[in-house]
Amino acid sequence: MQLKHLIAASFSTLALLTASSSVLAEWTPDRPINIIVPWSAGGSTDQVTRVVAPLLEAGLGTKIVVVNQPGASGSIGTKAALDAPRDGYTWTANAIANNATYAITGLIEDTSIDDYEIYLHVANVPVVSVNADAPYKDFGELLEAMKGGDVTVGTAGVNSSGGMALAAIKEEMDGGMGARMVTYDGGNPAVLAAASGEVVATTQLATEQTEMIRAGKLRALAVMSDEPLVVEGIDPIPPITQWLAEMPIAADYFGVFIPRGAPQEVYDTVAQVWQENVMNSEELKSYASDRGAVFAPSFGTMAIEVAMPVVIAEACARVVRGEAVVDPSTIGIDCPAQ
Repeated sequence: MQLKHLIAASFSTLALLTASSSVLAEWTPDRPINIIVPWSAGGSTDQVTRVVAPLLEAGLGTKIVVVNQPGASGSIGTKAALDAPRDGYTWTANAIANNATYAITGLIEDTSIDDYEIYLHVANVPVVSVNADAPYKDFGELLEAMKGGDVTVGTAGVNSSGGMALAAIKEEMDGGMGARMVTYDGGNPAVLAAASGEVVATTQLATEQTEMIRAGKLRALAVMSDEPLVVEGIDPIPPITQWLAEMPIAADYFGVFIPRGAPQEVYDTVAQVWQENVMNSEELKSYASDRGAVFAPSFGTMAIEVAMPVVIAEACARVVRGEAVVDPSTIGIDCPAQ
């Protein structure tokens, strides 16, 4: 989906939700709420969660504590949230495609997106960047080097946005890419590794790379989109379809997820606070504009609807790449016939 269409769809969602919202807040938290970010500090999930947390604090009248618990492509922290008491006081945050596919890759057993109530805030896009001293001036040159297997690419792991972006590029090249992925505990350390020259490139999200690109430590070569990415202070980043014309693109939605099993008033209250404090947040809009994300808040069934394309794409890509240990259909995801 083109980013401009995504933005239009987001505001259509906002109008529908505003018109239909009649939720009455009934839950009054009596202690702090923990949001487990299953990635290291400074990465895309951590960044945006720390923007959203104060908005939720203001609406709920209680402290929101962001807890970083990285490891195993985000599955350790996510499982900790699932294993916590289902009383509404332990949430998690992530890209929705991760929570929806952990079972498929065997990282967390017996889980699916149906285990959560969903509150989305932004959509992110991966960017292919190289260390500023690398010889590659455009993505085409990097692709040629990747074929030779001499390029190291820093990501936050196979289940991260960067890892999935790299796998998608390899798949689009019919497996003809020999680049070596080097994994870190989050997007921020992966980006720092590329900026320092520890690895040649990174495919992490634009939100994680913008500061290093502005500082001249990274050179952005392509965005995983079908149109350029325009961010203040950075030259427009060309779309990857300029080189890989048929590459499928699906927006990568991020959000906050509350495991189901708590009293219904927990979810109803958070939905009302999301409607009132997040859906029109100037702080969140400013973050998205500055970092190269798309302001796209939604919740409930509307969130599921807008995010299903990326969930299906990532789940089914696991099957194509031979990474699936569980058939997506067993958790309600039907892949198109190959």
